[in-house]
Amino acid sequence: MDRKKKERVNLRKRLMPSGNTSLYLDVFTKEGRKYEYLKLYLVPEHTRADKEQNRQTMQLAEAIRAKRTVEIQNDEYGFKSAYKEDTLFFDYYKAMCEKRLGAESKSNWGNWYSCLKHLEKYEKNHKITFAKITPEWVQGFRDYLDNKANAWENDKRERTKDKPLARNSKLSYFNKLRACLNQAFDDRIIAHNPIRGIEGFKAEEGTRMYLTIDELKKLAQTECEYPNIKKAFLFSCLTGLRRSDILKLTWGEVHEQGEFTRIIFKQKKTKGLEYLDLTPQAAELMGERGKPNENVFGDIYSPSCTNEAIKRWVLRAGIDKEITFHCGRHIISSYSLKTRNLQRLSA
Repeated sequence: MDRKKKERVNLRKRLMPSGNTSLYLDVFTKEGRKYEYLKLYLVPEHTRADKEQNRQTMQLAEAIRAKRTVEIQNDEYGFKSAYKEDTLFFDYYKAMCEKRLGAESKSNWGNWYSCLKHLEKYEKNHKITFAKITPEWVQGFRDYLDNKANAWENDKRERTKDKPLARNSKLSYFNKLRACLNQAFDDRIIAHNPIRGIEGFKAEEGTRMYLTIDELKKLAQTECEYPNIKKAFLFSCLTGLRRSDILKLTWGEVHEQGEFTRIIFKQKKTKGLEYLDLTPQAAELMGERGKPNENVFGDIYSPSCTNEAIKRWVLRAGIDKEITFHCGRHIISSYSLKTRNLQRLSA
């Protein structure tokens, strides 16, 4: 038999408008022909570094092609699969939802649940297995979110039901499916990830409001009706920490090493362990050290109360901007405050 006919998985190239070359697999199985995009790209070779990068990329692509060939041959000759593709998709997704209930923010869990409702509307067979979750199925769900899905259609209350999904909602729901399939791949439920190579949605760009250095100095010198909110907000400006991480920061996570102050904490959002060296200004905002289990900034109230207080404080300082607590953490990335010699902020 001709060698080419024996070859079941071919590595192909496709030139992209950007000038890069996309690599993908042309796969022949008993079910027919399909393409698997690898999200690997060759770049135009202008330098020796470009050539080396392309060599390594091709080496990786060939390794993936060889692995897929073995997987197909094992299936063809009756070898037992190491994967559990007969797992029910919706049962698996619901289990991921339940795992997040109470462990993550209500808004994020709500997005997981909303995505489930859209998945159930898109796929009528609620007993579908992972074996049937193909790239075409994934692309179909993306098209459904983009063209057919409506906002609030799963809301039982009286409300307008025919409003198309916002772009960021499409992004969030598609990313929930992506997270589910990525986890199924890691759990060896599926041999290859059907969402790989399928482009998601881009986030809707908004106008990010932030304070200039002069405005931040002016704000520091202006009285706020809630001193704890003022300290916490200025601390966020100087450290880039999220509101959630500032709220749960305890004195046990604050370490003094000579003249330096370092905080070692676990991020609430990512669960990753982080450490951050504080500037003298940021350390001063924390005030007098308390007991290890005490919160550094105490009670700064609900997000709505916090933002209303900040709004009045900003106006009192003569600044005409819509500033929320979340704006504070973006100042450090805009101006690299940690490395600038700023005027001492008075609390």
